[in-house]
Amino acid sequence: MLKEIIISIQAYFQTHQFIIRHRLWKWILIPGFIYAILFCIGIYLFWTSSNSAIELMLQKTGITGWMERMQNSWLNFLLIFGQLILHLVLLLFYFSLFKYLFLIIGSPVFAYLSEKTESIIEGKEYPFSFQQLMKDIVRGIRLALRNLLWQTVYTVSILILSFIPLVGWVTPLLALLVECYYFGFSMLDYSCERNKLSTSQSIMFIGRHKGLAIGNGIVFYLMLIIPVLGWLLAPSYAVIAATLSLYKTKNDGLLPISPVKTES
Repeated sequence: MLKEIIISIQAYFQTHQFIIRHRLWKWILIPGFIYAILFCIGIYLFWTSSNSAIELMLQKTGITGWMERMQNSWLNFLLIFGQLILHLVLLLFYFSLFKYLFLIIGSPVFAYLSEKTESIIEGKEYPFSFQQLMKDIVRGIRLALRNLLWQTVYTVSILILSFIPLVGWVTPLLALLVECYYFGFSMLDYSCERNKLSTSQSIMFIGRHKGLAIGNGIVFYLMLIIPVLGWLLAPSYAVIAATLSLYKTKNDGLLPISPVKTES
């Protein structure tokens, strides 16, 4: 897994040179502007609602009243620290919801950009097909909804763990890894679909090579730390980097992509 994570991270550096060499900036900036606008709106809505949500959870569980009766400085510190942990977990949960909305909206551009990247690498053109484009969009939406369901299950479980002292302190890291995996999953699936893998085969294939997905997601979220510029570049960089990393491993014979048999 570590080797696959390194391959995914290296692909981002190769992506920058690839974009410059082949003048793909228009395909980077169009979805980037859309993402940046939605990102700003989403962050504003999150910060205006998260405090109320956490206060409601603490009141409903009786933790607030119990802490007021105890009047213990150490317990107050744990409560404040726990609230910070909850903020981080909820922030990542928001990112997951926001991410799937954006993936659904941007799926036509991302599918084309992934195809464009591989056509440049292989030196051949993929003929445009409106029917294939619609299939890609439908597949992207179905996969996004499927991943949203599973990620919600994992995130809710992590959220419950965050209430446990000490153990709950590692929950933001767990939530981040889950978030990175499912984001990278979506980026890699464009290449899997082009290599004739069905949705179930793609799920099995990426599940066996989680490092490629996690590595792609890690750099994506690191890019979001950079205001404005990172928000503009991160989405399209992630698509191209996923395509390059999967193509490299396939070309090296490390990950032979071929339809895999689904388990009955």
